Amino acid sequence: MSRPLIVTDCDEVLLHMIAPFRDWLGEVHDIDFELAGNEFHKAMTRRGSGERVEAARVWPLLNLFFDSEMHRQHPIAGSVAAMAALAEHADVVVLTNLEDHRQENRTRQLADHGINLRVFTNQGPKGPALKAILDEFRPGRAIFIDDLAQHHDSVAELTPHVARLHLCGEPMIAPHIACAHKAGHAHARIDDWAGALPWLLETLYSAPHD
Repeated sequence: MSRPLIVTDCDEVLLHMIAPFRDWLGEVHDIDFELAGNEFHKAMTRRGSGERVEAARVWPLLNLFFDSEMHRQHPIAGSVAAMAALAEHADVVVLTNLEDHRQENRTRQLADHGINLRVFTNQGPKGPALKAILDEFRPGRAIFIDDLAQHHDSVAELTPHVARLHLCGEPMIAPHIACAHKAGHAHARIDDWAGALPWLLETLYSAPHD
């Protein structure tokens, strides 16, 4: 039987994204970022006027951040050590929702922080991408880690045998995002690596999830 496989997201799971994105918006664009509820597109206002940044500008700003500011991102507490520990027990890869041309930069970015993993890029729901990864690796057991509930829903629909951990390591947004565990699409919700690592190691060797 093949080694177990762990497929993890990057932003807000391995690396902080919202916090450095917020800092960059303020420093370079005079835009304040304050998330209220789960409405990301309403979180940006122009400093001074207080006018909300139009929705059409949100994605271009995010793309600009990933094109030029990924060096601002830093690891979620415990993520680097957790990846090293998990790699002793399973194959570990990253599935990140970035456009494909950013795959090399994401791989290098993670390596610069001591996380040397194969990176898969994706756009949209992650269920189909995860299924393709499973078809390649054919693991004896698989675990999926992500910070967004919609991706757990997608994975649960297409590959229900995969164990699913909802983890958001960014305190700024964790209280505001929908919980995949409460919705029944993830097997657990743990927002720190101190708690997540023991759960993952136990899950690797416990009875399969339904």
